[in-house]
Amino acid sequence: MLEVNPRPIPAAGLSIAEAAHRTGVSAHTLRYYERAGLVVTTVDRTAGGRRRYRQIDLDWIKVCTKLRATGMPIRVIRRYAELVCAGHGNEQERLALMTAHRAEVVARIAELTENLKAIDHKIDVYRGRLAAGDADRLWAPRAS
Repeated sequence: MLEVNPRPIPAAGLSIAEAAHRTGVSAHTLRYYERAGLVVTTVDRTAGGRRRYRQIDLDWIKVCTKLRATGMPIRVIRRYAELVCAGHGNEQERLALMTAHRAEVVARIAELTENLKAIDHKIDVYRGRLAAGDADRLWAPRAS
């Protein structure tokens, strides 16, 4: 569960469990994002090797989760992370990447909207038939 009003992050950073809680993803997902090259910073470690997350890490992970939730493939998020890590000079490529993804999301929203209209129509038909008392007249396939 994503924390709504997060407390400030201590100077020592957050454990992976705390970071998972704050970002709304599992510890497994946090580790995967690192292995997959999606994280733009090097996550700090304790002397014992345990991860310690800073605000910048959490902010980036939240960006990644939003991109994944909108269907951006891991390879594209990785490319975006590479561009961010490379620094200034590739802003046009970043913009093109985001613009293309936005167009894909808008197209999916339009498709979902059309599908939702069909579902709403079916709901209206069932409600109407139930209210009229003749729901038994709704079409049902019969075995041959």
